[in-house]
Amino acid sequence: MYAIGLKGASFGRVITKEEFGKIFGPASMHAIGHVAANISFAAVAISLTHTVKTLEPAFNVVLSKLILGEGTPTGAVLSLVPIIMGVAMASAGELSFNWTGFLTAMASNLTFGFRAVWSKMAMTKALNSTSVYAYTTLVSVIICVPLALLAEGSQLAEGVRVAIAKVGAQRFYTDLVAVGMLYHLYNQFAFNTLQRVSPVSHGVCNVVKRIAIIFSSVLFFNQAMTQQALIGTCIAIFGTWLYTDQTSRAKHAKALPPKAA
Repeated sequence: MYAIGLKGASFGRVITKEEFGKIFGPASMHAIGHVAANISFAAVAISLTHTVKTLEPAFNVVLSKLILGEGTPTGAVLSLVPIIMGVAMASAGELSFNWTGFLTAMASNLTFGFRAVWSKMAMTKALNSTSVYAYTTLVSVIICVPLALLAEGSQLAEGVRVAIAKVGAQRFYTDLVAVGMLYHLYNQFAFNTLQRVSPVSHGVCNVVKRIAIIFSSVLFFNQAMTQQALIGTCIAIFGTWLYTDQTSRAKHAKALPPKAA
């Protein structure tokens, strides 16, 4: 995008050393968070990973308070309780549960919480969300490529050969490009949203996305959910709606003019 002249849709401009310092933190969290999430996807059912990741707003509440000094309405904080309870219930009732999948999903929550808060700090009028994400992606590539080659480089050629033998070369490369593009666009839109809302609200928006992923993955992969896991997931979803409602009420009350004495 930058090379063909669409600078506004990519890096925007060359950043200063100070701006690079601000971007490096969220970029490293972006890299670690995605690695952790992908390990979790491989270890447990996709529905469980995304159910655990509905806890992301809870991490964002704490980090927003500690780093940005932003408070969250009491009602909204209390609404996180059913989300936590629902995740715990769904995890305990999930047939594919293991600690590797659970802990890497939790690690992804923590790192993405830092990413959201630090990215918010890096966004300014001179450096918008699109530019911040473009540089975040670039730094993440520099971090991930050496680690990926070190961890799995010796298996890469064989893995590609097996995948092509299974689905064919055209399908393999088409899917690879499509997944990469969709993943990029999803994160780009997420950063554009983050510029307009608080990190906590951004986390809740992510939960809404996870609801669609949880149920579509169950259908697509024909995964069985126990009754306990299903109830826990529904409780976590209810908590998300409750959070949104409480936040909306708090904003509305704050916007009302003070009553005359």
